[in-house]
Amino acid sequence: MAEQAGQNDHLIISHDSQHPANLICELCRKFYTLGWVTGTGGGTSIRKDDHIFLAPSGVQKELMQPTDLFVLDYPTRNYLRKPQQLKPSACTPLFLAAFDRGAGCCIHSHSQWAVLVTLLVERDLGKDACFEISNIEQIKGIGKGRGKAGNLGYFDTLRIPIIENTAHEEDLTESLEAAMEKYPDAFAILVRRHGVYVWGDNVHKAKTQAESLDYIFQLAVEMHKLGLPWKV
Repeated sequence: MAEQAGQNDHLIISHDSQHPANLICELCRKFYTLGWVTGTGGGTSIRKDDHIFLAPSGVQKELMQPTDLFVLDYPTRNYLRKPQQLKPSACTPLFLAAFDRGAGCCIHSHSQWAVLVTLLVERDLGKDACFEISNIEQIKGIGKGRGKAGNLGYFDTLRIPIIENTAHEEDLTESLEAAMEKYPDAFAILVRRHGVYVWGDNVHKAKTQAESLDYIFQLAVEMHKLGLPWKV
């Protein structure tokens, strides 16, 4: 049975700057300055042991406090902490899909560069859309994938699948999971006209990959303007 906020405040109150509740608030403030979570959009979730810490829906991310956070019991999917008058993030089932595949942190960005990239990759009926780029130094900031040590190299091709948007965020879950299975080495999924989901083994890796990808998406948009190919 879900507990009301206040009964389990011990789960989110900590003086440790590395505690998930403090980290999520700090990251969302930084992501706001990057334009990733403007107007309450986007979000971040961290798994620590059997607890999932989730930013709420409809809250201005740059003003968010640890007391705004939801806490989910990972094995049972029951809420251990559910703040009154706040709604759980609609991203929750998508975050859980990343955690089910070993992630320790998942970031959802509404970056304009991510959205623009999805508009530059045409839909191809009968074939899954995928953003591909190679011979870019920043690719080294992206991991090789599940079970593979190290990061991609300069000559490797970065592939990020693109799924189609839906009216309700939770309805993306099935297509996101399908893309995760088809591209097991990907650490991100683009959502057309919407944004991107990025995850990593821990907060540091997820943040590094989210920042690297945003740099690459912006670069790809500028390259397209100049008529330069993404793959060499």
